[in-house]
This record gives sequence, structure tokens and C-alpha cells, in this order.
Amino acid sequence: MREINTVQAIHEAIAEEMRRDERVYLIGETVGPAGLDMKPPPTAIWQEFGESRVRETGIIEATLAASATGAALTGMRPIVDLFFADFLFPAWSEIYQAGLWRAGHGAVEDMKIPLVYWASIIGYGGGGFSHSRAPIGNVLHGPGLKLVIPTTPYDAKGLLKTAIRDDNPVVFLVHRFHYPVKGSVPEEEYLIPFGEAVVRKEGKDVTVVADGYQVTLSLEAAEDLAKEGISVEVIDPRTLEPLDIDTIVASVKKTGRLVVVDEDYIRCGPHTEIAFQVQERIFKSLKAPVQRVGNLNMPIPLAKVLLDAALPTKDKIVAAVKKTLA
Repeated sequence: MREINTVQAIHEAIAEEMRRDERVYLIGETVGPAGLDMKPPPTAIWQEFGESRVRETGIIEATLAASATGAALTGMRPIVDLFFADFLFPAWSEIYQAGLWRAGHGAVEDMKIPLVYWASIIGYGGGGFSHSRAPIGNVLHGPGLKLVIPTTPYDAKGLLKTAIRDDNPVVFLVHRFHYPVKGSVPEEEYLIPFGEAVVRKEGKDVTVVADGYQVTLSLEAAEDLAKEGISVEVIDPRTLEPLDIDTIVASVKKTGRLVVVDEDYIRCGPHTEIAFQVQERIFKSLKAPVQRVGNLNMPIPLAKVLLDAALPTKDKIVAAVKKTLA
């Protein structure tokens, strides 16, 4: 099977869906032919469909989100590139409202809001407190919004195609470190359903649930721990809304221990939600308190030594796993 990187997989998904459905269009801050080094531009899509369906804009996040909601209400299927995940915040009122409209008017036969907000998590890149956040918990707190976080090129393409065809607003977050990563992607069409987690590594001692780049760090931690005779099972939810809690619960029933790793702030983050849902269902199966690894509740610094102190690292995951075994 051929291998392509995550950016290529995303561009393929967008182009295929634009050919399939003339209502799909791409608009945003880095979709023109110039692009940026950290995320190559969709030049081929621009050349094939032209400015009528691929429109680069200024830094106008709130306007982008609002216009996409209006377009979706009229039957269009926008893909909005907000570039930085941090830029969800300037547009948050409109994004949140899109979820409320869909959830609040779902009983209305034609009330559909099919749109995708695509953004990049830039943590660890030295972007400072304005360009390094992972607002995953914020999205989860928005009723009516779906949340997708792929970790492989295969998942990025299959999940994005599903997102574009969904009749609900979907937030599609990709970590910048995963854009150049290559993996096997079929040339034939495929879709990946929402709400189906993947066990990235099987184990018997501790369950680690992680998303995005934290899956990569968790797998590295699991390799190091295996050298010490500790068997770690790593689960990648792929979508946090809907969440495949059944796969997570089944794993924790087997291991009796849980570590949740996410790049968002630990306080009120997705770590807490996943941990609570597990103890709510199988409290008596837990052999130790659940451990959380995430961003400290502080603005993300620029200095490398402070950045490592604030964000999750492989060593912090190793320490959390060992703490559940202590």
C-alpha cells in the first residue's frame, strides 16, 4: 500500500469530497497557493477548483465561522481552515452557536448545519501563550459540536471524509507534528465512523488513553516501560465527541489502572471527563487512583525548559504509569 503524509491525506479527502459534492467548499487563512512551511498549501485543490470554491481570507476568524454557519444553513458544506487551534477562541461565539442551533433545532426536518472547522494544535513549537493551546475541553463543553483528533494519515483522511458528510458542525484538530508523518493510506475510497476508538498497543498492566500527539508520546513511554517489564495498553479514541467509552472501560477492566493523557489544561480538561466516566462505570475494577497528564494550569511559556515543565512529556507519562503501580 502506498504511503503519504497527513497533509497529503487531508488534501486528498477534501478534493475527493469536493468532486463528489459541489456544495463542499474550502475557505480560510492558509488555503491559498502561498501557504506556510508548517502546513503546505492545497495547491492542487486551488488549481482544480479555483477561487470560487477555494477562498483564502484575512485573519477574520469570527467572520469565517459565522459565514460558514449561514452557508451551512442554506445547504452548503463548508470546510473552514482556522489554522491555529487558538483561533477557535476569537470565533468561539459563532462556533458554539452553530452547535446550539443544530442541537436545539434538531427536531426540525431541514435544520442541518454541515460544516467542518479545521485547525492545528501547535504546542511544543514555541508559539507562546497565544499560539500553543489545545482547546479540546472547550469544544467538548459545546453542546451539538463533534470533535475529531486523528493521529495517522489513514485516520486523518477517513475521519475528515466522514466529517464533511456529517450534518452536524465538526471540529477537526490535527497536531502540527503529525502533518509530515507518513503512513499507509488506501487509494480506494473509505470512511471511518465516529465513536470507534483504536487500541494502538495492547497491554495488561495499565491502560493509557491519549489523543493527538499524546498518542505518539504514550507509545514511546510504553516502549520504555516494556524494558522494565511493565505492559501498557494505549488507546486512541480518535473522536472525543462521540466518545467510545466502551473500549476504554473494557481495557480498564482488564488492567485495573488508568492514565489519561491530553495536551489541554488538566483543570476541567478532557482528562477529567474520561476519568470520571470510567470510575462512574467500573469503580470497583480500579486498583489505583486514575492519573492525569496534561498542560499545567498556566500560560504556555516560550523557554524550552519551562515548556517541558508545562506540557506533557514522555517522562511524565512514564511517571504517571509507575504511580498507578506503586
